[in-house]
Amino acid sequence: MAYKITDKCISCGACAAECPVSCISQGDSTYVIDKNTCIGCGTCAGVCPVGAPEEE
Repeated sequence: MAYKITDKCISCGACAAECPVSCISQGDSTYVIDKNTCIGCGTCAGVCPVGAPEEE
């Protein structure tokens, strides 16, 4: 199942740096996940200091 980044995102970039398939990029106000590329591994959720990535 793909992940999404919630409004809790503080745009620190930790998730993008650790994503093994590089599906996370800077959006307008928060980082965003390309759900077509996301493999649902949860790495982003594990490194996020505020718990912004959540399973869809």
